[in-house]
Amino acid sequence: MSIHKESVKRVTTHVLSEMKLKGEKISMLTSYDYSMATIVDRAGIDVILVGDSASNVMAGHETTLPITLDQMIYHGASVVRAVQRALVVVDLPFGTYQGNSKEALNSSIRIMKEASADAVKLEGGSEVLESVNRILSAGIPVMGHLGLTPQSIHKFGTYAVRAKEEEEAKKLLEDAKLLEEAGCFAIVLEKVPATLAKKVAESVTIPIIGIGAGNGVDGQVLVIHDMLGITQEFSPRFLRRYHNLFAEIKGAVETYIGDVKSKDFPNEREQY
Repeated sequence: MSIHKESVKRVTTHVLSEMKLKGEKISMLTSYDYSMATIVDRAGIDVILVGDSASNVMAGHETTLPITLDQMIYHGASVVRAVQRALVVVDLPFGTYQGNSKEALNSSIRIMKEASADAVKLEGGSEVLESVNRILSAGIPVMGHLGLTPQSIHKFGTYAVRAKEEEEAKKLLEDAKLLEEAGCFAIVLEKVPATLAKKVAESVTIPIIGIGAGNGVDGQVLVIHDMLGITQEFSPRFLRRYHNLFAEIKGAVETYIGDVKSKDFPNEREQY
């Protein structure tokens, strides 16, 4: 029987491991506020990622780099208050873990204590292994992130597909195994060739969650503003829009404006 259909009271890292063993795909979406997280959780999502993509879709920044730890904790706490079932993972923002494992631990402790998150996520492989180990030593679950790592966008200089060349693909696979051996409970693979992503998923025992990584992985994640069509300018190949809320919300607002201007709202039934 599907773990999803067993009405799990709370999704944990152990539940995700069981899902991989049973071959059941893991569903994951981002959320950044109480209202949206309530809807997503009630729908039955397995994992909610409080992503540093909040920097883009909530604050209007061009990259994920500007968002701060305090802001991530704010978004994380807002989501956690809404959730009854999903595993809540909060991104460690840029500058809170790279090159300083003590700061990485302190940042993670703040997220766990102040946001009451279930886990943290960070980008990178061997370069951040010391930080990963230190965070895990405190008993904090860690989700890795390999492939296209948006916090390193200025290093890459492009959002193009990663690991197409043999050398980078080999390193990505090695990094995935390093993160697994360190104790990470899952890894997000972003914008890598589907064949490579499938190979990674088959080479490790922990769940591999893809975004632009094909269907051979253990689950999928999308930014909710993208899949609901709230954002319009972002249209990568991997994105499937399940709705066009931009048009629906804009239309509703235009109707409201018209009703106010024409004095149709409020009518007699809508006043005291």
